[in-house]
Amino acid sequence: MAAAQPRLPAGAAMVRRLARGCWSAFWDYETPKVIVVRNRRLGFVHRMVQLLILLYFVWYVFIVQKSYQDSETGPESSIITKVKGITMSEHKVWDVEEYVKPPEGGSVVSIITRIEVTPSQTLGTCPESMRVHSSTCHLDDDCVAGQLDMQGNGIRTGRCVPYYHGDSKTCEVSAWCPVEDGTSENHFLGKMAPNFTILIKNSIHYPKFKFSKGNIASQKSDYLKHCTFDQDSDPYCPIFRLGFIVEQAGENFTELAHKGGVIGVIINWNCDLDLSESECNPKYSFRRLDPKYDPASSGYNFRFAKYYKINGTTTTRTLIKAYGIRIDVIVHGQAGKFSLIPTIINLATALTSIGVGSFLCDWILLTFMNKNKLYSHKKFDKVVDTLDQHMGQRPPVPEPSQQDSTSTDPKGLAQL
Repeated sequence: MAAAQPRLPAGAAMVRRLARGCWSAFWDYETPKVIVVRNRRLGFVHRMVQLLILLYFVWYVFIVQKSYQDSETGPESSIITKVKGITMSEHKVWDVEEYVKPPEGGSVVSIITRIEVTPSQTLGTCPESMRVHSSTCHLDDDCVAGQLDMQGNGIRTGRCVPYYHGDSKTCEVSAWCPVEDGTSENHFLGKMAPNFTILIKNSIHYPKFKFSKGNIASQKSDYLKHCTFDQDSDPYCPIFRLGFIVEQAGENFTELAHKGGVIGVIINWNCDLDLSESECNPKYSFRRLDPKYDPASSGYNFRFAKYYKINGTTTTRTLIKAYGIRIDVIVHGQAGKFSLIPTIINLATALTSIGVGSFLCDWILLTFMNKNKLYSHKKFDKVVDTLDQHMGQRPPVPEPSQQDSTSTDPKGLAQL
């Protein structure tokens, strides 16, 4: 009589079963089993989910998003602008050399529509502007000599002097005098400004596809002298009236000319390079870029000065605070062309996603149906190959009854 094998401790037995389970999971092979369930509601849900997934990929992914194409965003771009026109203020005629900054014409151009002029400034001493914080005073002791306010116009001399007008007093400063709000003159240049014309010359290049195009059509040399932009009749004549740009941005020209503002001219080059080159056309849109309803930051202005020399030395200058309409030209775009790699990737994704319908219906079948346990029993079978050796051990010797069943099963398969 063989000696009984010692029983393993409970912990060791658990570890051994876990090891066998992990080893079995590593070597086991799973294959789907097809079961036909004659249930109209479940079949309807299955086909509807598949149809929705198919429609999503066909309509949105392939038609709308054109996912069968290789794409490139952000084209290389060059922009040249040129403004033309004349206008008048109360006592002067202004030409383009005076009201356009900077004069070279790039992607950003400022058109001056109103100015505040402080003429004949000279270096000396004068009252500080009342707009400067803590500049008002009553006695000389209120003004500290040598104090420099970064928001002011100069260095304080320590004297309290009468202001340019009225009964108020401010601290005296050593600066360009008189200061800006002392004797400023206001000139409005916006009367004829809506008729100014702006030429926006734009060329783009997509290096991935080696594709280039410009927004001016190949016409006669004098074509641009007799045309203005029209989306229907002249889409390749990029000459815009300033009034048209402001109107398309939804702004009031007179108000914008007084306070200043920033208008964006957005050019979109969305090109499907599978089509003809003539189908790749620029699309223009216009909108205001600065915060219109924020009093602290709305509007647009800047300062510059004109200096005058007498006998070779600088003696006077004219300070100009300019309000105007700044035009920012912004170029966007995306080009696409058929490519086999994204097409294969998206087709494979579409075919794989159709299986979501089967997964959803299996979950309903095995969870919510009345006969879910029966379906689960029919769906999952485990077949053991008795010729395979797990964990390097020989299979157990079958009992006499098992030997009989094995002899009738030449493949050595027993269904559990």
